[in-house]
Amino acid sequence: ENLPPTRDNDVKVQVRACALSWIDTKLLSEIKVAKELLPVGREISGVVLEVGRKVTFFQPDDEVVGILPLDSEESGLCEVILVHEHYLVRKPEKVCWVEAAGTVRDGVRAYTALHYLSQVSPGKTVLVMDGASPFGTIAIQLAQHRGAKVISTAYSLEDKQYLERLRLPVARVIDVSNGKIDVAESCLEETGGLGVDIVLDAGVKLYSTEEESTSKSQLLPHKHDIITLLGVGGHWITTEKNLQLDPPDSHSLFLKGATVSFLNDEIWNLSNIQQGKYLDILLMIPILEDIMEKLSSSIFRPQLDEPIPLYEAKVSMEIVQKNQARKRQVIQF
Repeated sequence: ENLPPTRDNDVKVQVRACALSWIDTKLLSEIKVAKELLPVGREISGVVLEVGRKVTFFQPDDEVVGILPLDSEESGLCEVILVHEHYLVRKPEKVCWVEAAGTVRDGVRAYTALHYLSQVSPGKTVLVMDGASPFGTIAIQLAQHRGAKVISTAYSLEDKQYLERLRLPVARVIDVSNGKIDVAESCLEETGGLGVDIVLDAGVKLYSTEEESTSKSQLLPHKHDIITLLGVGGHWITTEKNLQLDPPDSHSLFLKGATVSFLNDEIWNLSNIQQGKYLDILLMIPILEDIMEKLSSSIFRPQLDEPIPLYEAKVSMEIVQKNQARKRQVIQF
């Protein structure tokens, strides 16, 4: 209600859509930005109302999209918000507000995994776990655009049908919903025993004897399965922040010359939190621009839920924070 004056590098944006993403409170605590009340909604799209004295990228009436930094004091669920110009890029005219806000974060994750961590290229085979998720959908489409062959797992019949209906169908959909399909065996069969070049997991089982608390955790592959299906020189991109590899696991990876990388989509702006400088975020601007270009040309077709009115944001955020949303939730103003 009472915005501070626009600073030199600030852009005042009238928000038109804001996507809801899971808040990693543990990460925020580790980097010392945790507080009693956390702002909700960081992926925004909107119209520029006013620009600061030193802003060079934008002018009033420009349509923009961006991701607020981790240490943002503001919530994206505001009618008007002040954003540093380095966190925004222009939104293509053909892309609607909801699609822009709903795709930008999954796009950054996909680029981080497939471009910076594993260098996907034509002829490579990529396994995307849970390909019908919002992130999985964009990762599949980016890998296919780069000329890779894609295999994916499906957690339900509905997911399997969705993956088979994609504009560019995946080479193989492995339905793991009944728990009887061996993912490693299916991947080795599909690749003629060579294994896959890149694996993007959606979590893994660390121990075969662990208690399974949810139906989703029962569908996750064991870490040994992933190591088995990796090819020589393969890349395993994991979202499992507490991954534990025993000496035999490491030895298997060593024999294959394989690598394990951790997918932390916040790496692009962690440095500026710790140092107060806009370092890595400048590298992210070309990524955001490329994501919007691919969205505009229909290379990316996101997995979005119906637009949600602001008064339902609290209920939607509770679903997101419990990891119960199967489609990206976007609030439309």
